[in-house]
Amino acid sequence: MNLKKICEDFYPLVLGYLLTLTNGNRDLAEDLTQETFLRAIKNSSKFKGESKVSTWLCQIAKYTFWQYLEKANKFKQVPLDEIMNISTDELIEEVYIREETNRTLYKNIENLDSATKEVMLLRLTGELSFKEIGELLTKTENWARVTFYRGKAKLGKEIHDYD
Repeated sequence: MNLKKICEDFYPLVLGYLLTLTNGNRDLAEDLTQETFLRAIKNSSKFKGESKVSTWLCQIAKYTFWQYLEKANKFKQVPLDEIMNISTDELIEEVYIREETNRTLYKNIENLDSATKEVMLLRLTGELSFKEIGELLTKTENWARVTFYRGKAKLGKEIHDYD
């Protein structure tokens, strides 16, 4: 097992997954990603090849995140000033409308059942493929795809009713 190559190849995937879990907190996600790879290197002899390396790493990442939550006993929120990256060409009104739309979207995602919510967040913020989501959640690619599109339909209906 070439650990250096694994770290290079899967770093973006694990970071994206942890960005999803940390609600976009890049500093925390990067710290947890480093901890994930440290644990993977320490326990590489225990990897038997029964799953894909990406699935194994994401499981370690999830466990690392849960341990962080237990220690912190809270979920750290991203400060609003870090979220609002206003370019000089954008009008404040446009930024406000975009941010309000995003808040409404993520508020409605929080109201979905846990499986649909997890698939939606992994797809939207983690930018994982349906195949990767299926593997990560030990389901099929088709299950992930159907769950995402059903969630998307629910969100569309809720947001339309909201307007």
